[in-house]
Amino acid sequence: MKAIQIQKNGGPEVMGLTELPIPEAGEDQALVKVKAAGVNFIDVYQRSGLYPVKLPYTLGLEGSGIVEKIGSAVETLRVGDRVAWQGRSGGYAEYAAVPADKLVKLPEGIDFPQAAAAMLQGMTAHYLAVDTYPIKKGDTVLIHAAAGGVGRLLVQIAKRRGAQVLATVSTEQKAELARKAGADELILYTQTDFVEEVKRLTGGTGVNAVYDSVGQTTFLKSLECLSRRGILVSFGQSSGKIDPIEPAILGAKGSLYLTRPSLFHYVADRQSLERRASEVLGWIARGKLVLHIGEKLPLAEAAEAHRRLEARKTVGKVLLIP
Repeated sequence: MKAIQIQKNGGPEVMGLTELPIPEAGEDQALVKVKAAGVNFIDVYQRSGLYPVKLPYTLGLEGSGIVEKIGSAVETLRVGDRVAWQGRSGGYAEYAAVPADKLVKLPEGIDFPQAAAAMLQGMTAHYLAVDTYPIKKGDTVLIHAAAGGVGRLLVQIAKRRGAQVLATVSTEQKAELARKAGADELILYTQTDFVEEVKRLTGGTGVNAVYDSVGQTTFLKSLECLSRRGILVSFGQSSGKIDPIEPAILGAKGSLYLTRPSLFHYVADRQSLERRASEVLGWIARGKLVLHIGEKLPLAEAAEAHRRLEARKTVGKVLLIP
């Protein structure tokens, strides 16, 4: 089978299409013929070495496809089932062996590209808004990178839960995308200081929560945007690693909260995974949560997908199609 396997850490140039044996399904696994694989910043972090992985390593933590074989201990799946997963490497390939307890069946009305686009980013947006800081009616929240894959979904869910949404974006084009997702106020951080804008828009009070996937360049300023006892949800670092901070700064700025959550801890058990995936995929199937798939690239162009993602030239979800 064809796959994108890295032999060493580095830039996109370390990603080359290679030929590998089709994996065997273990007793608790299913062999999935991959129909679409999601491209995410965590793939970039693993490729670069920021998040260490054991090499050689086949990239891709999210995908969808059709079950072709099942292990002897698998009772919940059948050959031919349409499935999707996240949190298991190997998606950048024509086939993947995935533990059965990581797979969810796709409901009617969800196709393979939608499923691959929804599993990681959709469930991330879900846990951020529903559990990490449970947004409630009347809250005001700030969402950075609001035109990105997670950002647009997070805006929609925040609006579903009754919040006023302030959103930062880099261009007028991205502002329009965030506006269509439901953002109430758009802040072009390339043209204005987002802290000053947040203070102006909230009458100096600040927001209940900041959802920050950007990291280094926004982190300290995000703290300035919070109201008393507000929470900074730092769930990514697309601009670089965040410098250490003195915990006392949280007290000095209003008894603030800081958390660095990970999806993996919010779907660690089967019940949590099924509940979260069911809600996200159900919303999409019923048109209550709208995905934006920006690009579908052939598997062989995985390196180009990473280049575009790192250069922030992508709008919406990027998928690889084996």
